Amino acid sequence: MHNNGATPPEEGEGGTVGGIGVDHAFLALERELAVFLRRARASSGELAREVHPDLESAAYGLLMRLEDAGEQRATDLAAYIGVGKATMSRQLRALEGLGLVTRAPDPADGRAFLVQLTDEGRARFRRVRGARRARYARRLAAWERSEVAELARLLHRLNSSQEADEPGQTARVERDQ
Repeated sequence: MHNNGATPPEEGEGGTVGGIGVDHAFLALERELAVFLRRARASSGELAREVHPDLESAAYGLLMRLEDAGEQRATDLAAYIGVGKATMSRQLRALEGLGLVTRAPDPADGRAFLVQLTDEGRARFRRVRGARRARYARRLAAWERSEVAELARLLHRLNSSQEADEPGQTARVERDQ
């Protein structure tokens, strides 16, 4: 059966692409994830600018992590997000400069600092996150609640399996984000 890309192929359907055996289900997954990621990157930039006009798009996920998990060491944030310490330091300096986060000495280790959202950062982030969730709810209004829950479960499973495949990554995906 030939798939012209208009609709996802049937599960288990096989074939060849360039002489290589291909499972069309994985091709469809790759295609849909590519579209999803492209849109997510664009959306991330828009969300960041809604929080603060000078906020870079990569920082939105950092704010989300701080809101969801509370204060964190910069090294833990870097591991969770999957960036190096230097990149994390640069991002945190920018966030501090915008008044969205603050750093305080870690009482458990005087050499380390804990990063947390400021009241202003939390208020701005929550406003934008609430608007984003409302957009999701509108887009998925025709879906059954169980379908939304299943999508979340499957994405969590995908994220968890990806973490297991990435040596050196200590990032954890929280189930209730």
